[in-house]
Amino acid sequence: MALIYKILPAQLWREAQASGKLIGAPVDLADGYIHFSSAEQVVETAARHFALQDNLVLLAVETERLDAALRWEVSRNGALFPHLYAPLRIADVAFAHPLPLLANGQHDFSGLLP
Repeated sequence: MALIYKILPAQLWREAQASGKLIGAPVDLADGYIHFSSAEQVVETAARHFALQDNLVLLAVETERLDAALRWEVSRNGALFPHLYAPLRIADVAFAHPLPLLANGQHDFSGLLP
């Protein structure tokens, strides 16, 4: 089972749960796909794009559930990042956990990544 990860504000997660799907954060809507990260990329993604932000949720999704709508495309530093070209069904989320902000300003991924 391969997992990919999405960081988003807790409020967006609550809205997605209520509707049964996540259409994306503003950056996703602007780019036309939902941005994800691999386990190796997600800590840097948090540091770069969510620095000092609290009230975040980390979603994990099994890649096998996303079919052809998931594409791995070149992004930061030439690395391949997972992009979903469809809404994310809440039923496809393997887990959602709060992503607390530590006193040092970094996010606490303890126990959340392989």
